[in-house]
Amino acid sequence: MTSTPKKFLIFGLSILAFVAIYFVVFAPKTDIPANQIEGATSEVPSSVYLPSVTDLKGNAVTMDENKLIFLNVWATWCGPCNMEMPGIQTLYNKYKNNKKVDFFIVSDEDAETVNPFIARKGYQLPFYQFAGPYPPALDGNAIPRTYIIYKGKILTQEIGASQWDTPEINSLIEKQLAEI
Repeated sequence: MTSTPKKFLIFGLSILAFVAIYFVVFAPKTDIPANQIEGATSEVPSSVYLPSVTDLKGNAVTMDENKLIFLNVWATWCGPCNMEMPGIQTLYNKYKNNKKVDFFIVSDEDAETVNPFIARKGYQLPFYQFAGPYPPALDGNAIPRTYIIYKGKILTQEIGASQWDTPEINSLIEKQLAEI
């Protein structure tokens, strides 16, 4: 290749690169609402409550917006989930008789997987199943994910294992319960 055609090729590729960068970075964005995209559905839950939770026997359970909700998303195979479960059990033991607090320990695993795990570990927690899209505020690809929710507002959240039976968490819950 001679020098002149090489220069034209480099110049042409430079123009093409500039145009591509312009459309990616500087071009005005036009957002199309999801319900106007062919094949899209607008059935994504908009609240922070799970719409279709079932207990391990398959009975539907509803999250009560008038209660303080402790929601933990976990799996039996998840090491960090297993590490934090004793702290959740301790916290649950403290509040299990409080009518203003509900615990939801939620997995997408079936009861045939979860029940032997519970029996082996001896947990006395309210385990549930959830299959479906999580509300955007609760959506994530990491577990464990834990949220404390009241009146549609996430009071605290933690992605990854945490110690849930600490004075700070007890203080947060007690403060909220005093306002209910």
